[in-house]
This record gives sequence, C-alpha cells and structure tokens, in this order.
Amino acid sequence: MPNVKAIKAFGDKVDFGKTASDYGRFRAGFPEDFFGRLADQLAFSPGDTALDIGTGTGTVARGLARRGLAVSAVDPAPALLREAAELDRAEGLVVDYREGRAENLEFADASFDIVTAGQCWHWFDRRRAAREALRVLRPGAALVIAHFDWLPLAGNVVEATEALIQQVNPVWTLAGGTGIYPEWLGDAADAGFAALETRSFDIDQPYSHEAWCGRILASAGVSATLDEVEAMRFDARLRALLGKSWPEDPLAIPHRVWWLVARRPG
Repeated sequence: MPNVKAIKAFGDKVDFGKTASDYGRFRAGFPEDFFGRLADQLAFSPGDTALDIGTGTGTVARGLARRGLAVSAVDPAPALLREAAELDRAEGLVVDYREGRAENLEFADASFDIVTAGQCWHWFDRRRAAREALRVLRPGAALVIAHFDWLPLAGNVVEATEALIQQVNPVWTLAGGTGIYPEWLGDAADAGFAALETRSFDIDQPYSHEAWCGRILASAGVSATLDEVEAMRFDARLRALLGKSWPEDPLAIPHRVWWLVARRPG
C-alpha cells in the first residue's frame, strides 16, 4: 500500500468538493456483492442504525439504505453531500446527510449498530476517527473500513494511467496500491476494538473510455489538486493514450474489494 505518512501530507492539498459532479457521475461505487457479503457477515436487519463517515457521494450509505438500514452519513465537503442527496433522490432513498468530520462526530455515545468508512480511512486522523467510531457504536457493534481500489498490474491501463498522473502531478502519492491495508488493523486494535477480521474479492469493473476519463478527473491526483487548465490538459493526454493503446471500449478495469470488520467489545 502507499506510504500513509505521504498520503496524509498530500491529503492536506486535496479538495474533493471541486470534483463532486464527476465523482458522482463516473466513479463506480462498491458493487452490490459487497453489501450482500457484508449483510451475511454482520447479520444486520432492516431498521438497524448505520453511520457512514467520509461518505463522499454516498456510495456506501446508499448500499446500506437499499437494504433497509436507517442511515446517517457525514462528510466535510458540502458539494459532495449535495451530489449524494441528488443520487439518493433518483433512487427514492433517504439518508440523513450532515456536514462533519470523522474525528469529531456529533452523535451520542452508543448510537449505532454499524459504522462504515468506504474509500476514505487514509484521509482521516486515523487514531481519532477510530476512537470516535468506538464511542458511537453500541457494545458488540461493528466498524467496517472498506476499499474498492483499481489494481495497477504490469502493462495494464491502470499502470499507464497512474504513470501519466505522476508525470503531471509528481506529489501524488497513491500509485502502486494493492488494495490491501494491514495498518488499519492496528488503528482499530489501538482504539479498543476486538474480533478483527478481513475479507476481500476481486472483480473486473467495466468502464467506457468516457467514464474512465471522468473517473480519473475526479481522483485526488487530478481535479482535486490541479487547476482547471492542468486538469483539462491531462484529460486530453489520457484520451489520446486510450485511443492509441487501449482502443477497446468498454475497458475491463481490475479492482479489489477489501474490508475490515472490528467489533466494539461488550
């Protein structure tokens, strides 16, 4: 996995609010199979209460709401929360979105049956976020830290795309990931969680050329940190690369779904 200290330093420069529209339109959310496996693992039921921290455009929050959970969600970016609410309305779902941070949750102790963090744990002050998650969970309830990451394999389009991002944005620190995060287990254990368990599965996620370019524009290394002119120049270079070297459309982008379940004792 990328160096977490470098991620934290880079994260201070990232503003996902600048990318909210592309983020909502083009970034593939967690696959439904993930929510099915999680439901079997945790045996949650309709009406259970869930809190999704760092919700972004609500991909995890919506997945839980589809299964009948009563979901609240927080994120520090109002633009992302507005995009999430629009996507919810299109599906007829209701999530209680609130502007806020994982490190300082405005919820009472022992309020939730599950706390989730999808694709965002690396952006937090992780120790504080873990302690807050423990505080708002009921005894025996679970924290779920999940990722849905593209995989840069030798010679594939992901590896080439990451190399292009690094050319235009050398301070980007997220290249070369494996989609597995062993350090997160230490975060949970240090905060007082127990019964830690990790699971994963791999899939090929289809992306059209248009969607892949939009997905990359919405990433931390491009529109969330570059100015608009730089981002558009990058987009043109990526489109040219795809047309030359990966003309098939849609692309099959390898991804790994990985998650940690950690229980509050009691």
